[in-house]
Amino acid sequence: MGETKLTFKRYEKKYLLSPERYAALRQQLDEHIVPDVYFKSTVCSIYYDSDDYQLIRHSIEGPVYKEKLRVRSYNVPGPDDTVFVELKKKYKGIVYKRRVAMNAARAADYLAGKCSPPEVSQITREIDWFLHENQPAPKVFIACDRAAYVAKDNPELRITFDHNIRWRETELDLCAGSHGEPIIAPGQVLMELKIPGAAPLWLAHMLSELALFPTSFSKYGSCYKTALLEKYFNGVISCV
Repeated sequence: MGETKLTFKRYEKKYLLSPERYAALRQQLDEHIVPDVYFKSTVCSIYYDSDDYQLIRHSIEGPVYKEKLRVRSYNVPGPDDTVFVELKKKYKGIVYKRRVAMNAARAADYLAGKCSPPEVSQITREIDWFLHENQPAPKVFIACDRAAYVAKDNPELRITFDHNIRWRETELDLCAGSHGEPIIAPGQVLMELKIPGAAPLWLAHMLSELALFPTSFSKYGSCYKTALLEKYFNGVISCV
């Protein structure tokens, strides 16, 4: 197994698929893809934001530049297991993801300002600046059951399928389990294409034949718009 990748620059396209569209796509897609090194996992993330949800409010407005901070694990970790603190930026459609690895307990303390990162780097300096500027706190836990693949003819093309996407706004600890309330309808699947450049012709033709079009779906944005926004404006959530 190769060294864990800590920086990414790529295009990301999302497709929200019905059970029928998912089955039809998989039937055609399977001959072109193979399982990724990290084939199946429960992806767990905690998203950080300011008390008035400024970061997600800015993000869903569709700006040219946006960024978010999260801590992520692949499967539910213990306090000493490795997680990733990730700063994800998007500028003119290109996604830049930079992350540092540390254990789950250290990550929670680091983001709470209780300790320094295990090592100082350009990435931790960027995260430190983000923390200083935004004063974020954990706001939402989101999990999904993911199957990840790469294209046979281009391992840089990664395709993931997220099932059973769920969330909670309590127990904001990666070690507390992956339970939560559903975000999408039963049977729906979120497909993400992660590519460094243009999609191959076989994939473009396949998506066109099946009339599949990208969506701006955001897991955290959906939580905010369907649940947190109403609570915030009704005064249940206070920014004081």
